Amino acid sequence: MDVQDGAEELKSLIRSIPDYPKKGIIFRDVTTLFGDARGFKAAIERMAAPYMAAGVQSVAGIEARGFILGGAIADKLGCGFVPFRKKGKLPWKTIGQEYTLEYGVDIIEMHEDAIDRGERILIVDDLIATGGTAEAAVKLVQRSRGEIVGATFIIDLPELGGMKKLAGLGIKGHALMAFEGH
Repeated sequence: MDVQDGAEELKSLIRSIPDYPKKGIIFRDVTTLFGDARGFKAAIERMAAPYMAAGVQSVAGIEARGFILGGAIADKLGCGFVPFRKKGKLPWKTIGQEYTLEYGVDIIEMHEDAIDRGERILIVDDLIATGGTAEAAVKLVQRSRGEIVGATFIIDLPELGGMKKLAGLGIKGHALMAFEGH
């Protein structure tokens, strides 16, 4: 498979797990895509392609699958990588941002000196659902005075409105595929 192949071929590499983590949810498991060398390479190429000439200086990958994708995309773009981690996981001084989950509130953090003023940042994660985590990432970059070039994902769950939330923040989102439902 190469970057020219259709999204349906990549979509076929995603495992759907019904009723996980709770009844009524269909979990979209990208680890099966990661395990397919050609599919993984094509996904990285497709996620990076819209940003090849955008002057991205760092990729901000959201824990945990965003680390896998973000590191590979940073390599493809020839830029740095900034990890956005769950609270308490980074060893240096951090800034954090709360976001709402279906079952409560969580926090992602970054090192306070990880992004320079005006640095061009691409936000990366595997999936966008309600957009809460992506919104928190946007706010962290903005608080650091970085410039957000865009946000890229493998999967969009459009019924949950995450891409619309990003658009409302003035951020252009890009996803390789969409799955209907939760």
